[in-house]
Amino acid sequence: MNAETRNIFRTKRETGDHGAHSRELEEENVCVEGEGKVKTKLLSMWNNVKYGWTVKLKTNFSKDSPVWLLGKCYHRKMTIEASSQSDEGNEGEGIEGFKTDFISRVWLTYRREFPNLNGSSFTTDCGWGCMLRSGQMLLAQGLVCHILGRGWRWYDQKLTTARQYNEDKCHRKIIKWFGDNPSCNSPFSIHMLVTLGEASGKRVGDWYGPGSVSHLLRQAVELATKENKEFEHLCVYVAQDCAVYIQDIVDLCDIPQTKPQAPSQSLHSTCSWRALILLVPVRLGVEKLNSVYGPCLTAVLTLENCIGIIGGRPKHSLYFVGFQDDKLIHLDPHYCQEVVDVWQPNFPLLSFHCRSPRKMNLSRLDPSCCIGFYCRTRDDFYKFMKNVKQFLVPPHEKAEYPMFVFCEGRSSDVMGINRFTISDDTLRYGAVNVETDDELEYEEFEIL
Repeated sequence: MNAETRNIFRTKRETGDHGAHSRELEEENVCVEGEGKVKTKLLSMWNNVKYGWTVKLKTNFSKDSPVWLLGKCYHRKMTIEASSQSDEGNEGEGIEGFKTDFISRVWLTYRREFPNLNGSSFTTDCGWGCMLRSGQMLLAQGLVCHILGRGWRWYDQKLTTARQYNEDKCHRKIIKWFGDNPSCNSPFSIHMLVTLGEASGKRVGDWYGPGSVSHLLRQAVELATKENKEFEHLCVYVAQDCAVYIQDIVDLCDIPQTKPQAPSQSLHSTCSWRALILLVPVRLGVEKLNSVYGPCLTAVLTLENCIGIIGGRPKHSLYFVGFQDDKLIHLDPHYCQEVVDVWQPNFPLLSFHCRSPRKMNLSRLDPSCCIGFYCRTRDDFYKFMKNVKQFLVPPHEKAEYPMFVFCEGRSSDVMGINRFTISDDTLRYGAVNVETDDELEYEEFEIL
């Protein structure tokens, strides 16, 4: 609105033309809102250039090394075997199987032009919400395992069978739970996570560490359980100071059920079990990752119970889902996309699935990260404990400390004892040589 137009509105307002005054205010508001949208788009464009989303690079997978993705092993040398059960996602163990598996993971990135965050002027999380998005992806993978199973695969094709329709319904339901809006029907939205963060002193636009986000995810699931019966048989446990207390998990997962018996007998109490998402924040070094823990991190990614690792570098979070040799494969949330209205019928799914896996050298990983696991049953949990222990101690003659430990009893039993506390939100700019984004060794492939 130019100066001449403003003067006309001002004259009419002074002479009592209230309609002109209202129109002036409305036009000014539109101008401000328009400027905000332009700034948001420019910010997202710059972000996408900064993190290399405008350039497509050719990936390089070694022909001699297996590729691991959340407990599944794939190898380039293996061919895809034809199967009459293709509708069940049995695509073989070759590299095409890896691609299909990777694309099926839920990808949650920066978004722009969503409803304002908690009364602030923020309509995008571009530039600061990457750890929250990584945490969302970690939780989404746990929910996929819980509802659809680890073997589920997403195919961008026309639905033809009853099973495909049912899986599509569940798939969309999970994505709706992470929709970018303040609705209670999206209990894991960035709006909800920011609201929970404000209760602990965070402000909109603040950066989070992996430990902080793990507690936000736990609180979000607890609140969702009160509103939605679908979460009644799922719980989240966050390890304390690298220690998983077994009795705490039993107390959390056991559901006492009272069943009436024969008239001559009293009521008999039995227990069922809630599925468990176990989050373990760890710190594997002081200023940089202690290299002796590298084999431990890659080893846990070979377990079927693993749902991924969130971490990265200070203010640059990533969601790690696999590895090949000494490079971690991850989903990157630093791609800013337009918001999707997930409440529209048959909303588009393409932006929630990434076709470009990226790699990062294991040595670049920040020492502060959080490892996630999913155990459906009691037997799964105890089997997982037995299997994971062999990977927790570094295979190094001077290594003394495991990544984390399992402890008998409850955490409350040792509350009076001074324990080492992990601080995951401390940014170490002065002590660490933070690489520029140009130095990151990213590789991608594009599936046509």
